[in-house]
Amino acid sequence: MPQYHIWTIGCQMNKAESERLGSYLEQLGYENTATTEEADLIILNSCVVRQSAENRVTGKLDSLKALKNSRPQVAIAVTGCLVNSKTDELKRRFPQVDYFFKPGGYPEWLKKRNKELILPQHPAPSTFVPIIQGCDNFCSYCIVPYRRGREKSRPFKEIITEVKELVRRGTKEVTLLGQNVDSYGHDLPQKPDLASLLGELNTIDGLCRIRFLTNHPKDMSPNLIEAIARLDKVCEQISLPVQSGSNDILKAMRRGYTVEHYRQLVFKMRNKIPGLGLSTDVIVGFPGEIRDQFLKTYNLLAELKFDCVHVACYSPRVGTVAAQELEDDVPPAEKRQRLQQIEQLEEGIAAEINSSLLGKSVEVLVEGEKGGKWQGRTRTGKLVFFSRDSDFMGKLKRVKIEKTSPWALQGRVKQ
Repeated sequence: MPQYHIWTIGCQMNKAESERLGSYLEQLGYENTATTEEADLIILNSCVVRQSAENRVTGKLDSLKALKNSRPQVAIAVTGCLVNSKTDELKRRFPQVDYFFKPGGYPEWLKKRNKELILPQHPAPSTFVPIIQGCDNFCSYCIVPYRRGREKSRPFKEIITEVKELVRRGTKEVTLLGQNVDSYGHDLPQKPDLASLLGELNTIDGLCRIRFLTNHPKDMSPNLIEAIARLDKVCEQISLPVQSGSNDILKAMRRGYTVEHYRQLVFKMRNKIPGLGLSTDVIVGFPGEIRDQFLKTYNLLAELKFDCVHVACYSPRVGTVAAQELEDDVPPAEKRQRLQQIEQLEEGIAAEINSSLLGKSVEVLVEGEKGGKWQGRTRTGKLVFFSRDSDFMGKLKRVKIEKTSPWALQGRVKQ
């Protein structure tokens, strides 16, 4: 039986696509192997959102040269955001690679054998479900629209059918994915929106929870907020990237909203959705960001008190507007200092928020085990660990929280 190995870095979309590629290959008679040395087919699912990610991808490709020389029969394929329309250039750079195919797709030689999209045969309790590919926003720093293309929504009924089948196979929770998930449906004939999709999924028997990401502040509608508040299976968790607390920087980023709009959106969501778990993304050191502009970001985070903040230093991406038109003029040491300031701020905020759960009972979907303990997440996305004394895999359990930290909770199952 031929063996395959898939190496994946990057976002949840990449993880979902790799999972489906693996199931697809298994339906064709392949067997998974944990090492490239044993594989007959190696697939790299790449990410190039930041330079560090692209460096990891190219480093991995370089490491496969020797393997290809010693075992020329091994097939190497690359997908993900490294792959653009200029595949001839990629082939010149990486002659050891046999196939390049666009993210979310399948190599032609596989498609000729079987055109059916294969779902995971044994899905995890919580499973990713891509619902829209691509992005139409063209933020000045982002390479994604140039690699994944313009927005293209999957058919409404196709998603419903897929989720029903995943539930039949054991899934308890789905996370709907899109580079801009709020734009779902605008390109479909009947123009269904994300709120209507959530409403239909909410009726599926056996499905316990629904999440979705990533949202865009300019596209999050009142209708969607109402749906989150109203639908009992939709989790009270929202990821809403702000990126900067300075309107001047947001304009340079081409984000399409102001800090005032973002703040009002957060107030509206918290008013409509009690107990909301809210996370955000921030970029520090964007071209032209002076100290006062950074402090506006810092102060906004201190004011709004997010459950989680994902912060990154700006790095120019070749092919983006920012890389072409703006000077990367914030020194690396200053970028790192700003990043550390926000990390320290968020650690204190997260510790305070999580400490409020001490002694309380929370609902946890058990997703696996780590370090001899079960682990899972609350409806608001908090990571919880508790003792592994029974088989709770894939079950919803009430856990009393006995210890908190900024990044996780620990407790015991309520009897």
